[in-house]
Amino acid sequence: MYKAFYPGREWLDTDGKPIQAHGGSVLYEKGTYYWYGENKEKTDGKNGIWHWGVRLYSSKDLYNWKDEGLIIPPEPEDPSSPLHPSSCMDRPHILFNRKTQKYVCWLKIIEKDGRQTMTVMTAESLKGPYTRVKTGLMPLGMNAGDFDLARDEDGKAYIYFDRVHSELICAELTEDYTDVNGVFSRHFPRLQPPYVREAPAHFERRGKHYLVTSGTTGYLPNPSEAALSDSWHGPFLLLGDPHPGDPSHTSFHSQISCVFKVEGNEDLYIAMADRWLPGRMNLSYEDYAEWFRIRFKKEPSPEEEARLEKLSNRLPLDNDINTSLASYVWLPLSFDGENFTLSWQEKWSI
Repeated sequence: MYKAFYPGREWLDTDGKPIQAHGGSVLYEKGTYYWYGENKEKTDGKNGIWHWGVRLYSSKDLYNWKDEGLIIPPEPEDPSSPLHPSSCMDRPHILFNRKTQKYVCWLKIIEKDGRQTMTVMTAESLKGPYTRVKTGLMPLGMNAGDFDLARDEDGKAYIYFDRVHSELICAELTEDYTDVNGVFSRHFPRLQPPYVREAPAHFERRGKHYLVTSGTTGYLPNPSEAALSDSWHGPFLLLGDPHPGDPSHTSFHSQISCVFKVEGNEDLYIAMADRWLPGRMNLSYEDYAEWFRIRFKKEPSPEEEARLEKLSNRLPLDNDINTSLASYVWLPLSFDGENFTLSWQEKWSI
C-alpha cells in the first residue's frame, strides 16, 4: 500500500505490476478516481508495437490503483485498423456527455502517410465496450496532433489541439462531442519545432482558464509553458515555465498530459506527467533543441548538416524508445495569485 506519491519512481498497481496508462488523464465519478491512458507494456522500441490498447485503473485515494483492464483493446488482426498495435495511437481523452448519456473517447492517430487524424469512439459505460463512430477525422481539415478535451459546466465541450508544427487550436465540439462544429480560435503561432506548442493540458480555477503546453521535441523532454485566459478562446497570457527550479529545463525530465483538481480539497491541483526516458536523464535539452532547429530548417548549411548527423548519433529516435519503462511524475501546483509553479519533491502526500 502506498501512502504518498514518489515522482519518477516505478509505480505499481494493486497487483504489483507497473501501471501502464501513459499520455493519460484522470476522471472522478461517485467517489472513485479513474486513470486511463496508453498501454505500453509490449512496446520495447524494437518489435513494431506502438501500443497495446487503452488501459483503465481505479482508486479511492490516488495512491493505490486497481487495474480495470483494457477498455479499448488493440486490434492485431486488422493491419488497416487505427487500433492495430503498429498504429501510432496516442493520448486518449474521454468526456461524458450528459445529453446522450455516452462516454466519448478521442484518439490521436498518426497515419502511415504522415497525416495526423482522430478516431472517435463512444460507449455506454466508462469501462466500455467502445464503438468506433469516426476514423480519419481531421478537425477543421487540419492535421491534429496532441490534444485535450474539456467540458464547461453548461455541457458545452472543447478540444485544444496542436495544428502540427504551426499553432494551437481551440475548437468547439458538436452537441454529441463526436466532431467539431466549425467555431475555433488560433493561439501561440510559432515558426517550427521545437518552439511549436503541443501536449496541451487545460484546467479551470476560479473562473480562469489555464493551458500547460510542451515544446515539440518528440519523447525528449523540454521546458513547459503555462498560459492564462478569461475565456475558452483566449487571448492567453503567457506565464512562462512553471518549473522555475529545474536547472535542466526539461520539466523535471517529463511531459505533462493532464492537470486535475482533487475532489474535496479547496485548491489542490495535480499535474500528471510522463517521464518517457528515465534512463536518458543526462541528455542536454540544448543539444536536442539544436537538433530540431536544424532538422526543420528549409536550407541548412553544410556545417549544420554535419552537426545534425553528429547530434543524431547521440539522441534516441521515437521508434527506438522502450516506452514500456516510462515512469510518471505527479506534482502539486503551488499558486501565487493567478500564477503557479511546480517544485520537485521526492515524496509528497495529500
